[in-house]
Amino acid sequence: MTVSADRLPVAAAESGVPAPPPGLVVVGYFDQPPGYRIERPRGADSWLFTWTTGGRGRLRHGSGETGAGAGDLVVLAPGVAHGYGVEPGARHWQFWWAHCQARPTWRSWLRPYDAGEGMYVVTPTPDAVHGRVEAAFRRMLADARWTGTEAPPVLAPGEEPVAVAHGAAARELALCSLEEVVLLTAGTARTQPPRPGVDARVRRAQALIDADPAAPHTVRSLAAHVALSPSRFAHLFTGQLGRSPMRALREARLRHAARLLETTGLSVERVAAASGFASAPHFNRAFRERYGTPPGAYRTDGPMVGT
Repeated sequence: MTVSADRLPVAAAESGVPAPPPGLVVVGYFDQPPGYRIERPRGADSWLFTWTTGGRGRLRHGSGETGAGAGDLVVLAPGVAHGYGVEPGARHWQFWWAHCQARPTWRSWLRPYDAGEGMYVVTPTPDAVHGRVEAAFRRMLADARWTGTEAPPVLAPGEEPVAVAHGAAARELALCSLEEVVLLTAGTARTQPPRPGVDARVRRAQALIDADPAAPHTVRSLAAHVALSPSRFAHLFTGQLGRSPMRALREARLRHAARLLETTGLSVERVAAASGFASAPHFNRAFRERYGTPPGAYRTDGPMVGT
């Protein structure tokens, strides 16, 4: 079923512009002029994803605020007052948007871009992936209209720019396209070079850790990769990144373990081994310290409980 914005199903709200009710997957594409503004003092019951393709937008979430230009993905979690519109002084804001219940696995990809209070600002994303991200949104718009029979429709130019996925199959198919958006943007933005001034050898060592956190890295092996003595390497790495190489390795292993718990059915013991931990008890202690819950409960409850 295709709906226009003025017939979009809405949830009750005390004031401001209502949001779609939870459980729906709604996707659309807007090109709005100056003056366009949405305010939701109570937030929404669903997550909001926006991907800017042109112009400039401005989004507020709780006490945080961010601008959005071409290639920026901004995600707003439920339950927090928010508002968004064309940035003052901009000629327009051209953007894709989607309201839905986010899949639990997405949180680990978005976590590095948490700007506070449930706002995630994923930037910068390389120009090389922009076309594929937009293609994923176009596919999401088409898939949301799928009836579950034959193939999903192919959109023709000028078709209604808003769609609601009503059937279970259409919802899941549309969410698969949105998951591609999250992976493409968070995965590529995460690999951008660190802040200016960080030594290239430190960047290479961090990249080695991030690429394979389960590998048996040591200060000595990492130092050898970047042609430094172990003592010089440890001093330089800690001084520039604010944490020791082994602390950085532990954090990378825990992030990797959390992602495995969210996305696979591997036992806790196998997750521990696949993440580079020597023993399950050591892994359990480290994981509880980092995430506030043991691995088994993290998998059962999910990292997005209540959303």
